Amino acid sequence: MSGVRVSALKVWRQQHHAGPRLVLDGVSFNVAEGECVAIAGPNGAGKTTLLLALVGAVPFEGEIEIAGQALTRSSLRELRRQTGFVFADPGDQLFLPTVRDEVAFGPEQRGLGAGLVQARVREALLAVGLAGYENRSSSELSLGEQRRLAVATVLSTQPRVILLDEPTASLDPRARRGMLQTIRSTGATVLMATHDLEALLELSARVLLLNDGHVIADGPAATVLDDAPALEAAGLEVPLSLRLRPRPIPC
Repeated sequence: MSGVRVSALKVWRQQHHAGPRLVLDGVSFNVAEGECVAIAGPNGAGKTTLLLALVGAVPFEGEIEIAGQALTRSSLRELRRQTGFVFADPGDQLFLPTVRDEVAFGPEQRGLGAGLVQARVREALLAVGLAGYENRSSSELSLGEQRRLAVATVLSTQPRVILLDEPTASLDPRARRGMLQTIRSTGATVLMATHDLEALLELSARVLLLNDGHVIADGPAATVLDDAPALEAAGLEVPLSLRLRPRPIPC
């Protein structure tokens, strides 16, 4: 099993010049093995905090299970090896001299042989459309290319669970579609936090809608994102593709 289970999750975050704020309050959900689930919500809803909690990067109360194993201090290292995290800002993820070094880092840290590392690098860069960029520096890449490179650094480790924070920002529609298809083709369990509701419709059949630290909707993407009152309560709008969809004429 490589699904995710979250039960009664609470997370406090320290605020500047103020006391801690309850960012997630009693969040619970299950994600089946191989399922793609999108997390939508306004700024401050707790999307990024939820992803960080799933890799033990913030203190939490409640229960988190990854691949059937509880996330605890003793299991943290092993569960992080099974989980890939793509940060919203590629600058938080890219730090090595060349593109090849970036993508090879994860497999090398797992002790894979040189031949297998080389194959993983080649496959990951090909998957995100960056084949031939091996000797370039990430600083020479556009923001969209850096974002694709960050995804490649995760793909090369072949994780069982992939967590993505705003992965389609700065991507044109074609690049966005290619990245989403690549992520879906891995067969990994995927959770993606995003403001891009059109991308969400392409990637995920299911949406968790967060607002003010609570899950206010959990269901099929086309249903949740067509619920104008629920979206309005969360400061969001029905995606254009759903607004333009032909509606049945009432009798």
